[in-house]
Amino acid sequence: MLLYYITDRKQFAGTERDQRLALLRRVSGAASAGVDYIQLREKDLTTAELERFASEVVRAVREQSEKTKLLINSRTDVAIAAGADGVHLTSTDIPASEARAIWIASAASKQFHVAVSCHSVADVHAAEAHGADFVVLGPVFEKADTAPIGLKILSSATRGRRFDRRVEAGDNRGSAPVLALGGVNLSNARACLEAGAAGVAGIRLFQESNISECIRLLREAAADFVTRSR
Repeated sequence: MLLYYITDRKQFAGTERDQRLALLRRVSGAASAGVDYIQLREKDLTTAELERFASEVVRAVREQSEKTKLLINSRTDVAIAAGADGVHLTSTDIPASEARAIWIASAASKQFHVAVSCHSVADVHAAEAHGADFVVLGPVFEKADTAPIGLKILSSATRGRRFDRRVEAGDNRGSAPVLALGGVNLSNARACLEAGAAGVAGIRLFQESNISECIRLLREAAADFVTRSR
């Protein structure tokens, strides 16, 4: 099971400084506990502020884990400048193939991960065709201003997929893993796996809980699902 923590420092109490410090502690804890990906999603910061803060978050993650990957929301340029591991693109951003081309042009030496937000099966197909490393599909269960897509759409997006393989992706790429987002919690995460998801993503799931316990319980649920599926 892939675990993807999406940040929102504004959920923490206190001043801006307090919120940033709380977020740094949280990403450190998440990396230490073994979360696979973290998306720095602080959209209200200016470019300069985001780059500085992203550099701090990169250091916090690196101090705790060599495996946890940090992605920056939307800003491929900031991800490269801050030394992050990749970018997370929304449905209104450039396609994954363009983000990867920017990274190649930068001559950065490390591997660059590109994730894409999707809201339909067609979105998943398009993201795969442009070479996304993985996609985040939702909202599966809930969102304040958007109707949930439900487990049926999640299942349709993850099983028996046939999509247009364009030159951007290359004929040797497999299907991109699909992570479930939107109202995912410890009680329904297994249902996402049963629907074919490769993992789960969320803000509250990882930010409003004991992060180590949350990740342990999710890993146990995934292991139990795999065992019972054999």
